[in-house]
Amino acid sequence: MKMNASSSGNNLSEECIGGGRARCEELAKSSSFYRIVYTEIEEIGWEPLRRLGGDLTFFSFHILDNKGRAHILEIQLGRDYPKSPPSVSADVPYMFTLEWSTRSRLKDVMHQFQKQPSRASSVRRIHAGNDCIILVHIDFNDPKSLPECRFIGPLPPAMHMNNLHKLWRRNSKKWSKEISFRENLECILGTELPKPPGLREEDDHQPIECGICYAQFLPTDEELGARSGTPTDYTCENISCNKSFHSLCLTDWLRSITTTRQSFDVLFGNCPYCSDPVAVKINNK
Repeated sequence: MKMNASSSGNNLSEECIGGGRARCEELAKSSSFYRIVYTEIEEIGWEPLRRLGGDLTFFSFHILDNKGRAHILEIQLGRDYPKSPPSVSADVPYMFTLEWSTRSRLKDVMHQFQKQPSRASSVRRIHAGNDCIILVHIDFNDPKSLPECRFIGPLPPAMHMNNLHKLWRRNSKKWSKEISFRENLECILGTELPKPPGLREEDDHQPIECGICYAQFLPTDEELGARSGTPTDYTCENISCNKSFHSLCLTDWLRSITTTRQSFDVLFGNCPYCSDPVAVKINNK
């Protein structure tokens, strides 16, 4: 979910990434603003950097959350940075609240994001078609109870969104704690909710084969330890690709590619199918 993102400063300068850091160093000498930004990017490291604006006011990082899942974190800076906080957007289903002071740095943004809940958030975002989005707020203390629901769409409201809103108000009394959350939503809204991208109906309860070894499970082998016989556990985040892999297979494949980069215990590379960025945590156990 993208929030608070700004398109200004998106004139990307590829020369500022990878081997072209000399240009960024040159900018850093020209003003205190550039010097601050350059220094703080150095603190984070250049490996997770994905995009960088030519004026150093916009950039995005590939980052892992506290569950090891990969996200793209976009940051937009104002010219009075660090007096004013950066604008932050991320592909997560909740509102990321940034705590900021004049002593804060970009690495603090990264650390705060990594500590935020991800799929454990109480908010769910559902694309209902026709540019309509349903925001469902689940009660932590009573997760099976009727949730709060908001309908977000184009202005003026489209007929599709109005119809969903009317169905919700009319049928919300049908909510039952005896059936699943998904079944309740489908019953009240009178429609089948979209399944995760790439998931076919017959695959709902079936393991998905790895896009590299073409097997559903890793071999049963003592050398694999706890990973012996495990199913696929990594999925490409590109919704038009959505290929699944065993982390072990993807790690071995990435290590065979010369363009793969490593930062601590994380490998950064590209999906074997769609070439979108992937990040895999190395499991040495």
